[in-house]
Amino acid sequence: MPSPVELPRLSWGAASAPRRALLVHGLGSNGALMWRYGVALADAGWRAEAVDLRGHGTAPRALDYTIDAYAADLAEVRADDGWDLVVAHSLGGAAATVAAAADAAWTHRLVLVDPAIHLSPRDRDIVRASQERAFADPSVTAVRAEHPTWHPHDIELKALSAQQASRWAVEQTSAQNAAWDVREAAARLTVPTHVLAADPAVYSIFRGALAEEVLGNPHVTMSVVSGAGHSPHRDRPENTIAAFFAALG
Repeated sequence: MPSPVELPRLSWGAASAPRRALLVHGLGSNGALMWRYGVALADAGWRAEAVDLRGHGTAPRALDYTIDAYAADLAEVRADDGWDLVVAHSLGGAAATVAAAADAAWTHRLVLVDPAIHLSPRDRDIVRASQERAFADPSVTAVRAEHPTWHPHDIELKALSAQQASRWAVEQTSAQNAAWDVREAAARLTVPTHVLAADPAVYSIFRGALAEEVLGNPHVTMSVVSGAGHSPHRDRPENTIAAFFAALG
C-alpha cells in the first residue's frame, strides 16, 4: 500500500450539517474547481469538503503518482461513520472507485463524474494534449479562449490550478499508470454508485463498451449530461446539478 499524504481541504456549508460529502477533482485541477457541487450541496443543507490531490493545488508533493497512491490518500480522508456521499471527477473518479471498492464503509454513496475508469490510447493522447496546453499558457486569457462559455470562477480557478499543480506530478500520473485501468475495482463496488457521464457527441471518457461493462455491476447506474464535455459541471452546470440531485433522489 502506498504511503499516504495529508490532503488540504476547502468546505461549503455549516459545520453542524447532518450530511457530509467529499468532493474530489480531476487531473491538473484543484479542490476549488469542485465549487459547483459544494455550493449546491451546501444550499441543500449538506456540509461539503473538497480536497487537493497529491501534487495538485497546495497538497504535498510525492514521488508516487499511481492511482493506488491517490486512492490511499483519499482513504485517509474520513468522516464519522463514513461519508454520506463522495463526488469524484475524472482521475478523482478512478481513485475514489479504488478507495470505495477497498472499504465499503468509507462512503455510503458514490457519484462519479465522467470517471477515468479506463483510458484508451486515444483518450490518453487527448488528455496529454490538454494538459500540455494548460501548462504552456496557464493564464486566464488562455482558459477563456478555450472555454468562452465557462463561468468566470471556473476560468479563474482553472488557470490557477495549472499554476499550482506540479507539471512533473501530472506527467508522472500518466507515465506511472501505463495500464490505466480500474475496471476490476468498479466491478467490486457495493455502494450505490451513479455515473454522471459527459456527452460522447462532445467528448466523454466514459462511453460505449466501457460504460456497458461497468454498468454490469448492479450497484452502478448512469445518466448523460447532454451537450457537455468531460467537465460537465463547467460546460453545462445547471443541467449537471439537476442530474446530480435527480441521481441522489
